[in-house]
Amino acid sequence: MGRLKNLKPEHMTERQKELYDRIAAKRGAVRGPFNAWLYSPELCDRVEALGKFVRYDASFPMIVREIVVLVIARHFKAQYMWQAHSRIAVKEGVAQAVVDAIGTNRLPPLADTGEKAGDRYARELLETHQVSDETFEAARKAFGETGVVELTAFVGNFTMVAMALNAFQVDLPDNAGPLLT
Repeated sequence: MGRLKNLKPEHMTERQKELYDRIAAKRGAVRGPFNAWLYSPELCDRVEALGKFVRYDASFPMIVREIVVLVIARHFKAQYMWQAHSRIAVKEGVAQAVVDAIGTNRLPPLADTGEKAGDRYARELLETHQVSDETFEAARKAFGETGVVELTAFVGNFTMVAMALNAFQVDLPDNAGPLLT
């Protein structure tokens, strides 16, 4: 069981219930870190809005988003994030060999320039807290200036998600596959 009880709709404030319903409508259910964030409705509202934008509306390709999420999950050993996004990544066209490489902390076999740029950008930012000029230019070339700004926000947002999942020890789904080591 996670560190915080999942709030039940019948015990929520009006604001919590409003957010719960909105999140469930947009995402199909309230799971992952959202159950914890509902304890602070104003935080939950703002985090959910940012997460929705970077996850679904950012200007760089969905396949790059999924590769970057996996890099973040691997970096933080965020088991819940890995379980969810390793499946989503494959559905979005990420090769299983790429997923497996990231999961075992190896450089993935990426042929696409944009995919390589996203992977490298995320790895450098997470590992060194900086991005080299070469890496920045590769990302700018692949995604444009707007895309690089959004990629940076994407990494920041999913870093926050990974930290929340780990800090609150969010329960894994019943059908969880292999875990990160």
